[in-house]
Amino acid sequence: MSETIMCVNDRKFFIKKLLGKGKGGYSYLASDGVNQYVLKQIHHEPCDYYQFGNKIEAEIRDYHRLKEIGIPMPRLIDVDKEKERILKEYIKGETIADLVQQDRMKPEYLAQMRDMCALLYPANTNIDYYPTNFVVQDEKLYYVDFECNDYMEKWDFENWGIQYWSKDNH
Repeated sequence: MSETIMCVNDRKFFIKKLLGKGKGGYSYLASDGVNQYVLKQIHHEPCDYYQFGNKIEAEIRDYHRLKEIGIPMPRLIDVDKEKERILKEYIKGETIADLVQQDRMKPEYLAQMRDMCALLYPANTNIDYYPTNFVVQDEKLYYVDFECNDYMEKWDFENWGIQYWSKDNH
């Protein structure tokens, strides 16, 4: 069995496993033989509830917007625009979705989410609050997606996202 290799700007990475599929791409755990990364391959599959422009440009723009706001997230390491691939830091840990499912959700994680909202809302920004987009590493919450949009109350954490952060709510 051969190992899958994907390149980002001619740099080879060994694909270890699929981490997840989102509206905009597939995220893989990748390694260069020394370090682990997340390699995101943009896809162009239809999404009936979300409209995209240029996905790779949106990823770069959203990353810089969230970084400026101060949201804890993985570092963007490289972008291969031609192959539509993004290489980012791997945040090792469990997702909020996993913690909710295992009844291991802690109030501190909700508090950290609310701290993020206190930065996002004044900056007229929402993120994708779905719990698979958040990883806890060393008790710190990270937003591992780069997607963000202009703020709309019906899509903020309190009105949309929080429903997925508890077994009772979905």
